[in-house]
Amino acid sequence: MLEEKDMTVTRPPVELRGEDGALREDFVHSVREAVEASDTPAVKALVGDLHESDVGAVIEALDPELRSRLVELMGRDFDFTALIEVDDTVREEILEELPAEAVAEGVRELDSDDAVAILEDLPKAEQAEILEQLPALERVALARSLDYPEYSAGRRMQTEFIAVEPQWTVGQAIDYMRETPDLPDRFWELYVVDAGRKLKGVVALDRLLRTKRPVPIAGLIEEDLRTVRATDDQEEAARMFERYDLVSAPVVDDGDRLVGVLTFDDIVDVIEEEAEEDIKALGGVRGEEELSDSVWYTTKSRFPWLFANLLTALLSSWVISNFEGSIAKMVALAVLMPIVASMGGNAGTQTMTVTVRALATRELSSANTLRIIRREVLVGALNGLAFAIIMGAVAAFWFDVNDLGLVMGLAMVTVLAAGALGGILIPLLLTRLGVDPAVSSGPFVTTVTDVVGFLSFLGIATLWFGLK
Repeated sequence: MLEEKDMTVTRPPVELRGEDGALREDFVHSVREAVEASDTPAVKALVGDLHESDVGAVIEALDPELRSRLVELMGRDFDFTALIEVDDTVREEILEELPAEAVAEGVRELDSDDAVAILEDLPKAEQAEILEQLPALERVALARSLDYPEYSAGRRMQTEFIAVEPQWTVGQAIDYMRETPDLPDRFWELYVVDAGRKLKGVVALDRLLRTKRPVPIAGLIEEDLRTVRATDDQEEAARMFERYDLVSAPVVDDGDRLVGVLTFDDIVDVIEEEAEEDIKALGGVRGEEELSDSVWYTTKSRFPWLFANLLTALLSSWVISNFEGSIAKMVALAVLMPIVASMGGNAGTQTMTVTVRALATRELSSANTLRIIRREVLVGALNGLAFAIIMGAVAAFWFDVNDLGLVMGLAMVTVLAAGALGGILIPLLLTRLGVDPAVSSGPFVTTVTDVVGFLSFLGIATLWFGLK
C-alpha cells in the first residue's frame, strides 16, 4: 500500500490545460483517482499550487460527490477563494457538506467581499452559525455587508481600506502603512476622513509617494471625487467605473461615512454577470440558471418562456387558418409563407437585441429615442427592399408566376419594416411599464413578426389573385 502511495505522489506531472485553454481530461482523471483513493499527498501535489480560478474549474469538472471530499483532503491548504470561481449551485452543495467550523476557518482568510460572496447564498441560520465563530470585528463587518440589498454595491465592496485624517502629513501616512499589519493586499488610493469617518476626499498612491514627507495630506486631496452609495445597484456602480475609467471607488453610507471600497476586479465580475444575465434572458433562460442545475429545476425555469411562445404560435396559426381557402387554391403560398415570417422574425430579433443592450447601458434614452426609431425602421425597410428583389425573383422563377414575385416582394418590405419597428418599440414599452425588456421582449416581438408576416403575405396574395 505504501509503495502504491509513493508511486501516486511521484507520478509524472500532468498538464492542467490543453492548447485550447480547456482542462485536460487526463488531469481531471488524475485528480478524480486521487480523491477517490483519499490520497491526500497526491491531491495536494496536483491541486495545491494551482491558481484559485483553476482549482474552481477542477472542482466543477469533478463528480458532485467528490467535490467536498477534495476540499476536506486539502484541509488548511485549500484556498476558499476557489469557491468564488464555481457556479452558485456547486458552491452551495460543497458548503452544505462541510462543517461550519471548516467554513468559518476558510472564510477568515478571505477578503471581505469574497467572504460575503460565499456566505450570501447560505440560509440565515447557517450564516449566523458561521459568523459566530469569527472574531468580533470581522463578524460585524461581514454582517453589515450581508444586510445590504442583494446586487447592491454594499454586497460587492470590501471593507479593508486605508483611511487617514486630513491633518496628517505624507510622512505620517507612509509610516502608518508600513507599521500597520492589517492592510489590504493591494490598493491604489488612500481615503481621507474626519473624526466621524465622513469621507473628505481621495489621495492617489502614486501622488502620495511623489510628495515630500512634511506636506499635509489635505493639500493632496483630489477634488474630482467619484463615490458609490452602499445601496446603489451594482450595475450602476459598474457603469460609473466604465464611464470614468476608475480603478477603485469609495463606498459611503447614507451619512456619507466611508464603509468600504469597490475595485475594478469586482466590477469586471459585475459586468460579466450582468451581460450573461441579459444574454440568457434574451434566449428565455433565467439569469441564475447554470450548467450545474438539476434537470427538474432547469425544466421548471424554462417552461414559462416556452409556454409564452406556444401562445404566440397559436395566434399565428389562427391567422393562417383565416386564409385556409387561399392556401388551398394556391399551394405556393404554403411553401413561401414560412420564409416571410422567418425573415421578419430575424429582423425583429436583431433590432430587439441592439435595443435591449442599449437600454441596459443607457445609450438609448428619451434624448435620442425618435432618431433611433427612424433609423431602425429605415434599416428594416431598406433590407426589406433588398430581399424583396431577391425573393421576388426566386418566387417568380420557382413557380413561374411573375405576380407571385411582386406579392412576395411587397410582403418582404412590410414584414422587415414591421419587425424592426416592433423590435425597438416593444422593449421601450416594456421598460416604461417597469418590466425587464430582456426577459419579456422575445415572445411579443415573435408574435408581431409572425402575425404581420402571415397577414401581409397571405392578405396581399388573396387580394391580388382574388382567392377569396
